[in-house]
Amino acid sequence: MNMFVIDNELAVRFGCFIGIFIAMAAWESVAPRRSLTASKKVRWANNLAMTLLNSAVIRLVFPAAAVAMALISEWSGWGILNILQVPALTGGILSLLLLDLAIYTQHLLFHRVKLFWSLHRMHHTDLDIDVTTGARFHPVEIVLSMEIKIAAVILIGAPAWSVLLFEVVLNATSMFNHSNVRLPAFADRILRRLVVTPDMHRVHHSVITTEMNSNFGFNFPWWDRLFGTYLDQPEKGHEEMTIGLADFRDTKFLTLQWMLAVPFLKRGR
Repeated sequence: MNMFVIDNELAVRFGCFIGIFIAMAAWESVAPRRSLTASKKVRWANNLAMTLLNSAVIRLVFPAAAVAMALISEWSGWGILNILQVPALTGGILSLLLLDLAIYTQHLLFHRVKLFWSLHRMHHTDLDIDVTTGARFHPVEIVLSMEIKIAAVILIGAPAWSVLLFEVVLNATSMFNHSNVRLPAFADRILRRLVVTPDMHRVHHSVITTEMNSNFGFNFPWWDRLFGTYLDQPEKGHEEMTIGLADFRDTKFLTLQWMLAVPFLKRGR
């Protein structure tokens, strides 16, 4: 299993990313939830350019990323699950839950701590929300997030296969819950008991601060309900709500150079 993870990590992650991206983009074109307010051509070109830049940065800064660190931890006996010698399947399931809780906590802190918010707010400066928004993060935030993820993997002692699965699921759910897709109301009510849906996460991208400071989950919706950060619907409804930040309404913030500059600007909530 470990050799399969090592030999196929990049292919599995890239293949899943492309497949899910194409599927969600097609769904958006057939059944959009909202009308777009900004140029899709500009947004997609720059959001995807940021995605490519982040991929290059991660490969440069982290020759051994989260999956590799999971293998090193297993071989070295590091981490709670390895110390307790928890069976592989049980440990993998626990790791998926604990890593998701770590991402929820990180996301919450990136909104509550001013220094982290200066980085994360670039994600919220998108004037629309669709599948490309799911990978629209500042490179510095991506590096910091990877450091936090690696620390969590080592602390937990997560099996390598579960870390790879978590990475794939995290990318998939990020594209899914950022997508501009229409789900029947009954389907959304059922699905959001198990996974963060587009309607649930869209609330988090509202220009209204109280709405933006809700629904922090990426994969599972349970943490928001458990810790009191869950908000069912936006005040103005999904079609009428405004996406983005009140003080970043200029369309120049949709371009790569200005996205990169956002953390260093004084404006902000």
